[in-house]
Amino acid sequence: MNQNNTENIQIAPSILAADFSDLGRECQAAIEAGCDWIHVDVMDGRFVPAMSFGAQMVATLRHHISVEMDLHLMIENTDLVIDDYISCRPDRLTVHVESCNHLHRVLTKIKSSGIKAGIALNPTTPASAIAETLAFIDQICVMTVNPGFGGQEFISTQTAKIKAIRDALADRSIHIEVDGGVTEDNAKRIVDAGADVLVAGSAIFHKTVSDRTRHYRDRIQGIRRAISV
Repeated sequence: MNQNNTENIQIAPSILAADFSDLGRECQAAIEAGCDWIHVDVMDGRFVPAMSFGAQMVATLRHHISVEMDLHLMIENTDLVIDDYISCRPDRLTVHVESCNHLHRVLTKIKSSGIKAGIALNPTTPASAIAETLAFIDQICVMTVNPGFGGQEFISTQTAKIKAIRDALADRSIHIEVDGGVTEDNAKRIVDAGADVLVAGSAIFHKTVSDRTRHYRDRIQGIRRAISV
């Protein structure tokens, strides 16, 4: 991936910050606003403090997402339920290094199902944790907040981790996704460090605006302008 070509940067709104009473419409508004992917977070209240929803809701949302569905599992015992989420047919399915007892088995199962596989790293998990996974993955999600809640500030020390991962990847065609605290103010710094997918929640979604598509378009375009400077 050429992280310096801003035309290749993917913007992935996280519906964790959207209106949960109307998620289908929220996804459609973000797509109409020009996003590249839709980022869907599954949280179980154990691996992370908060809960969101499970496989049944993901399967329902699948029908409302015409761009790439980027599914991120923040759950315990991922090995035991991975088949439920594969059956939802996301385009991309990311699991946490910290929650898979048999990471190779999970990643190869995702890939053999025709879904792009990703791994996620919590802020205190070192970049070296990717070393044995590179042959089996399509993306790496660097958590730049402690996962579980939207609206947190970007942890600045994670910029060095992003760069370390980009250096380790060399010319491999693997996305580096950054999830947490992405805003117009820090997006260029994140991209310059090596990221090419930006997950943004509260920086895009707003539960009380009357014209969702226009508001989300302004926010997405603002991020695109910031990384193009």
